[in-house]
Amino acid sequence: MPPPNMAGDLQRQHDAWVARMTYESRLSPHSVASYQRDLRQFLSFLNGYVERPPQLSDFADLQLATLRAFLASRRIEGAESRSLLRTMSGLRNFAQFLEQQKIAVSQAFYLVNMPKQKRSLPRPIDSQSVLQLIQLALETPKQNWVGQRDAALLTLLYGCGLRISEALALNVGDVPDAAEVGLRVLGKGNKMRDVPLLPLVHQALHGAIQAAPFTAAANDPVFRGARGGRFSARLAQQMLAQHRRTLNLPDSVTPHALRHSFATHLLSAGGDLRTIQELLGHAQLSSTQIYTEVDSASLIAIYQKAHQRK
Repeated sequence: MPPPNMAGDLQRQHDAWVARMTYESRLSPHSVASYQRDLRQFLSFLNGYVERPPQLSDFADLQLATLRAFLASRRIEGAESRSLLRTMSGLRNFAQFLEQQKIAVSQAFYLVNMPKQKRSLPRPIDSQSVLQLIQLALETPKQNWVGQRDAALLTLLYGCGLRISEALALNVGDVPDAAEVGLRVLGKGNKMRDVPLLPLVHQALHGAIQAAPFTAAANDPVFRGARGGRFSARLAQQMLAQHRRTLNLPDSVTPHALRHSFATHLLSAGGDLRTIQELLGHAQLSSTQIYTEVDSASLIAIYQKAHQRK
């Protein structure tokens, strides 16, 4: 979406807001872009609603009916409840920034009622299917180094619970020489965390690095594409999609599902929530608690299957 027209006073506050998110709050580029997109959608609507470029005073004078009209227009365009909740999160972030600058803001941003979103539970992959996926990833490619790369990536996602972006951002120098040292990962919000490195994962990573037909300097990527550049998330998703189709697994089997599986299986084995929170890099424990619901749902399913009424 192209940047909407806005008055100079609003443009200055917009630019300062983006700078704060980027350099002070150190949000990820993805989060900054999402917040900007949310505000642009609202400003584009406001531009047509007031029939002039929006200005800073519009944020103080905003009526609740106007904000509801904006959300209704987004709903007509096909936005679902989750998208609307995210949009309001972006608008409230900007409103809070203005308030911190001692600029008046309408209470409509906080009074609008949002539809409740039904929380969907993560769908982990059973351990047997994970092992089959890793085996396929190792054996399917014609080039040995590609197979070792793909198998190492899946092993890392499942064995350490990394996000796909965290795994693909790793450089050769990030992988320790000894497994017991652990792996230091740069996560969301540029926060570092240490993740224990199982010997099997450590071996897979070093095997992939050594097998690749490229240099292995400290700043080189661990996971390389065909031309030596950093392997992309899109290609990793395509690779896993190919293998899940071979095994007739559901579409929910994605790189992120391996992270869900890591957490769910740890919890089932007796891991405590605080430890799992640290391993996943969750800022809030509430984000980790959803896995207790997954574990309970699995137990109920097993019980019902074992005790079917005849």
